[in-house]
Amino acid sequence: MNLKELDPTSGPWAPFGVQLRRSRKAKGLTQAQLARLVGVDPSYVSYAELAPPGRTPPSEKFARDADRVLETGGTLLLMWLQAKHSALLEGFPEYASQEQNAAEIRIYEAGVVPGLLQTESYARALAAGDVRRGTITEGQADERVTFLLTRQQLLRRSRPPLVHAVLDESCLRRPIGGREVMKAQLAYLETLYAARHMIIQVAPFALAEERPFALPMVLLTLSDRSLLGYSESEGRSHLERDTERLATWRKHYDRLQVGALAETATLEWIRAARKELECSTTST
Repeated sequence: MNLKELDPTSGPWAPFGVQLRRSRKAKGLTQAQLARLVGVDPSYVSYAELAPPGRTPPSEKFARDADRVLETGGTLLLMWLQAKHSALLEGFPEYASQEQNAAEIRIYEAGVVPGLLQTESYARALAAGDVRRGTITEGQADERVTFLLTRQQLLRRSRPPLVHAVLDESCLRRPIGGREVMKAQLAYLETLYAARHMIIQVAPFALAEERPFALPMVLLTLSDRSLLGYSESEGRSHLERDTERLATWRKHYDRLQVGALAETATLEWIRAARKELECSTTST
């Protein structure tokens, strides 16, 4: 049977359809075989792959079930959420898709704990702040947190990417959600030190003007060893593909690692910050 060639730029759901077909064919399944395993009609699989613009998209349940059958590690659900989501910065869904394919993820965060390392309560506190400011609705806040928790599934894969996160001291000083939420967040960071695929460092205020990045950034090393950069400013995001710029980012990140606290010193710093919050709670 001749399948219609898919155009990933034809509509908001087209990338989902393209990935669904790729994952199905990688498993050696026909549309009818996938339909039987997922529990839908074969025409539904065909419809989901074609993803016609302006028509009702496939269901979230279908995305979850297809993920399970095709063993995609949550990629289809993530793409489904990306297409549905209305509260993400332009460019971020594309970055998040590439993040799922990364072998290494290097993060620098300047203001809050990076999303991949956030607890659910911390993430909800951040989203609630945007709701109070009128930036997003409560429904969008729930979607944003669901999207984040789905992204975090990549850390629980049998072969997760190496994540190296350098956090500016301000990320851990700012009590997002109040003391209890922040204590739990710091405690969670402590547990991440047991993960062999995770490296966390604190960039102290003492680094001062030697800090090479003024804004948050992420540098992905993809499975083919190519690099992709991502950065954000207020209300905007930017994907960086220029090889010379990315080489400079990589060099600056190496310098940042050297200037930041070592892993053991970072762990001690985080524990001290958590105990400080516990003491301040007791004293009040």
